[in-house]
Amino acid sequence: MNFGFTEEQEELRKMVKRFLDEKSPETEVRRLMATAEGYDPQVWAQMANELALQGLGIPEEFGGQGYGPVELYVVFEEMGAALLCSPYFSSVALAANAVLLVGSEQDKATFLPDIASGETIATVALTDDSGQWDLKATSTTAAASGDGFIVNGIRSYVTDGSVASIIFVPAVTAKGLSLFAVSADSPGVTRTGLATMDQTRKQSRIEFKDATAVLVGTEGAALEGLETTLQVAASALAAEQVGGAQRVLNNAVEYAKNRVQFGRPIGSFQAIKHKCADMLLDVESAKSAAYYAAWAAQELNDELPIAASLAKSFCSEAYFHCAAENIQIHGGIGFTWEHHAHLYFKRAKSSELFLGDPSYHRELLAQRLGI
Repeated sequence: MNFGFTEEQEELRKMVKRFLDEKSPETEVRRLMATAEGYDPQVWAQMANELALQGLGIPEEFGGQGYGPVELYVVFEEMGAALLCSPYFSSVALAANAVLLVGSEQDKATFLPDIASGETIATVALTDDSGQWDLKATSTTAAASGDGFIVNGIRSYVTDGSVASIIFVPAVTAKGLSLFAVSADSPGVTRTGLATMDQTRKQSRIEFKDATAVLVGTEGAALEGLETTLQVAASALAAEQVGGAQRVLNNAVEYAKNRVQFGRPIGSFQAIKHKCADMLLDVESAKSAAYYAAWAAQELNDELPIAASLAKSFCSEAYFHCAAENIQIHGGIGFTWEHHAHLYFKRAKSSELFLGDPSYHRELLAQRLGI
């Protein structure tokens, strides 16, 4: 098992970082946070047309680049560092993987090319108002209607639900849990934006009332594929958290070097040294967990369920700890809401809860290990 990145993967990292340095500075993040859409359509088009990022992990026969999760996680790491405001995670980590892991060959040919080209923004509506991530507790239902299906139910905390043109909805039919594609502008679909602590990642509440839906895959056979989708997405989120944690560590160290107090840089004080050392330990350990999960996702092997929960639980706590310590090291200025440290703090907290908090994933880990 080799966790080192190839020269090509490192070049991909440099390319994405250069792009994000230009397109996602703090000023742009704050501007997009204040918009209802939460992203820049022009940058989204550039990501698709110039960098081909939306199709990076989609097979070539369906319009993508044919790379795997490791390359995608390099991208997610850089996006997490830049706090990119974009529906990339919902379209690529959630929707595309759901189609790949649940859908038939015809479904893949139908949905993936437009996701890969950036023409379609897609998301997966995973939770109801309770916020549970357990797919077996899905409350939304679907029933046959004519040649298709209709979906009824409420989905909450749907990432990028207000800007997605296609919403993939897990719903229960007479045969069991199934996956459906619902056009966002269909009659019977009502979308309401939610107020969130982390404004860099928009969420919505979506109500389906006899909404026309298209079955994806086989009716009643979506559970296993959707569970794997969540594991792959949790691994991608762990990579994003690693990127954010590394950035706040860099910011804290830079400030500790330059901020002078009592005639010396504050980084020379033992208390600050200890904080930075603890942050470094968290970041390096998080990288090991996230890269292990990326490898397991690449292989889609039996280790993925364990690696994904391990990475998500550890990286969530590591990122949140680093973001909080970054505020402490910055002192008084770090406590102002206008300081960039709070943008990372809010993203760290929302990411900690997204796709299941550390306690939830430790419980999953215990179950999978038979503890």
